[in-house]
Amino acid sequence: MLDKKITVLVVDDQEDLAKEIASVLQTDEALVVIGVALDGVEALEKMKEQRADVVLLDIRMPNMNGVVATQRIKTEYPDSKVLILTTFDDSDYILNAINYGASGYLLKDIGGEALINAVKNAHGGDTILPAKIAKRITDAAKNVAVDREVKLARAFALSDREVEIALMLYEGFTNRQISSALKLTEGTTRNYVSSIYEKLQCESRTEAKEKIKAIL
Repeated sequence: MLDKKITVLVVDDQEDLAKEIASVLQTDEALVVIGVALDGVEALEKMKEQRADVVLLDIRMPNMNGVVATQRIKTEYPDSKVLILTTFDDSDYILNAINYGASGYLLKDIGGEALINAVKNAHGGDTILPAKIAKRITDAAKNVAVDREVKLARAFALSDREVEIALMLYEGFTNRQISSALKLTEGTTRNYVSSIYEKLQCESRTEAKEKIKAIL
């Protein structure tokens, strides 16, 4: 007895390309394309008719782009996997789609066999990121981290060490955990925390978190 087939919805505003992708996927007996949609709005309508296991989603479309569609699909159908398919390796789009729950990102020049494998692997729970895209995401994430540190330092005149500890406070670390992670005595950590409170003009972790959140 064959395993249940993986249902796939292909979403792309270029209808000919969407049909071509669907044809490639249909060559594998484990996959069945349940429909083709031309934008995010139509994709959501088709998902209401029949939920797809995997949605192959173009990121730049009229009416509702792939980032917004990803958010809507993952909110309404959390078990469905979304794979972003595009010609653009735009790190902002990538990060936003991944943050909304996309299972990965593929360029449209991907070969047929690789595309089929990506759909199967995404359905199995893997995150699909080509090497050059993974590097862009890593670089973008590093830039975000640096931006956070610069914002905090400028807003409250914090030293590099105080910025490091302030972010750890924001993430919920206790004094003991901070001391262990940074190899500081608990007394030294308390002194840093007191200095941070003074510069943030607050008296508790809760207040500190709120002030840091407002800056980040």
